[in-house]
Amino acid sequence: MTVRVARSGESGTGRETAYDVMVGRGLLADLPTLLSRHAPAHRYVVITDDQIERTYARRAANDLSAPLLSFQAGEARKTRETWADLTDRLLAHHVGRDAVIVAVGGGVVGDLAGFVAATFLRGIPIVQVPTTLLAMIDASIGGKTGVNTPAGKNLVGAFHQPRLVLADLNTLDSLPAPQLAAGIAEAVKHGVIADAEYFAFLEREGAAVADRKDPALERLVARSVEIKAGIVSADEREAGVRAALNFGHTVGHAVEAASGYALLHGEAVAIGMAYEARLAETLGIAEAGTAARLSALLTAYRLPVARPPAASVDQLLSRMRNDKKARSGDLRFALPQTIGAMHGGVTTGWTVAVPEGAVRELLAVKQ
Repeated sequence: MTVRVARSGESGTGRETAYDVMVGRGLLADLPTLLSRHAPAHRYVVITDDQIERTYARRAANDLSAPLLSFQAGEARKTRETWADLTDRLLAHHVGRDAVIVAVGGGVVGDLAGFVAATFLRGIPIVQVPTTLLAMIDASIGGKTGVNTPAGKNLVGAFHQPRLVLADLNTLDSLPAPQLAAGIAEAVKHGVIADAEYFAFLEREGAAVADRKDPALERLVARSVEIKAGIVSADEREAGVRAALNFGHTVGHAVEAASGYALLHGEAVAIGMAYEARLAETLGIAEAGTAARLSALLTAYRLPVARPPAASVDQLLSRMRNDKKARSGDLRFALPQTIGAMHGGVTTGWTVAVPEGAVRELLAVKQ
């Protein structure tokens, strides 16, 4: 399956206006051919982490006769220091503007390699080869790149769209169960924000999805890619509807950072969605029962729905004050109206300002 992602506002500029997200099994075996067709280059450079280096990334580098640059795995390594090290190593390899970076790995690899590509020599092309479910259906699509800082997650970055995204479902066969569940959290989010029937599918097919059985797994990846691609095509730089994708992320990013990134991103987003759905009901925005139904599905996939005791309310609020959506002392949230539809619109905006006191009260209540 191939989904085309359009790029808004760039028609007539001479730049590429769209790219493909390819989903299927065995795509990595055709990597050189696919890259020569979609992202031709004089030279390729593979960027990965030290967990993926030994498997898919090494094979990709060999197939492309490309240098292989890796860094220590984990969200805690998605820093300006790692970015600087990778750019220095590219310079040491005498990489020029006629090169393409190939990011092979999960969301951390994609975000970091994307930021390297966006800034190296003022920008060179990148191809995303996600090897986790979360990266396939979320991080690799839409061009958001960046690094974390002590103040918060993804506060330094750039929009830099890929030339191609290759999601080879075979890489999910060896994915640890917690990593799979972390990806499912984003799929659940897609159902909440855009497709009630898809949410119901995730409820019905939980066992098949958790066991990675086709066609359930294929449908999950394909539908989530379609939803994410549709939203980012309409709003490339998050000036409107793309804000809906932030559901669960205001609380989730704060929880993730407060945990020292001990929580997986998808686990933190699951917690964030549970709290933010309750907030939506408290504010009279969401239909009654929305939060309970959402939490039940997250729990069925063995995802957490309550903040860790070590993440205090004060810690979380401090992190949320640095959130990119915060304005004029209020915290802003993308909130659901019901399963399958978000609150807001073109005229009213897609986020809601909530006083800090109301958020403090929400976080203080045990789930």
